[in-house]
Amino acid sequence: QVQLAESGGGLVQTGGSLTLSCAASGRTSPSYIMAWFRRAPGKEREFVAGVGRSGEQKFYADSVKGRFTIARESAKHTAYLQMNSLQPEDTADYYCAANYGVGWRRAEFAARAMSFWGKGTLVTVSS
Repeated sequence: QVQLAESGGGLVQTGGSLTLSCAASGRTSPSYIMAWFRRAPGKEREFVAGVGRSGEQKFYADSVKGRFTIARESAKHTAYLQMNSLQPEDTADYYCAANYGVGWRRAEFAARAMSFWGKGTLVTVSS
């Protein structure tokens, strides 16, 4: 089992930036992939970004490409989501997810493929 704990959510103005963190603990071997998802009020959960076990493979949703950056520090078992140029439509609960694997393919980051989930952190972007 891998336990995930998100932090860094909050209130930010349109155009602002925020960095989310996801700390993993528990059975962190074998290596695992990590991802961020979000659920906006009244909408379905959606994939935001994912990073492979080496940190080199990265995938993004079209809606956040060029604005969000995912990274991980394997030694600290932590993933980050740097969010820039935030817009009101980015308002959502953001969830960290993980699964054992390599992360070479985008399909590995589907929500149904994730075994472990954090409780989420709320990001609110005011207009």
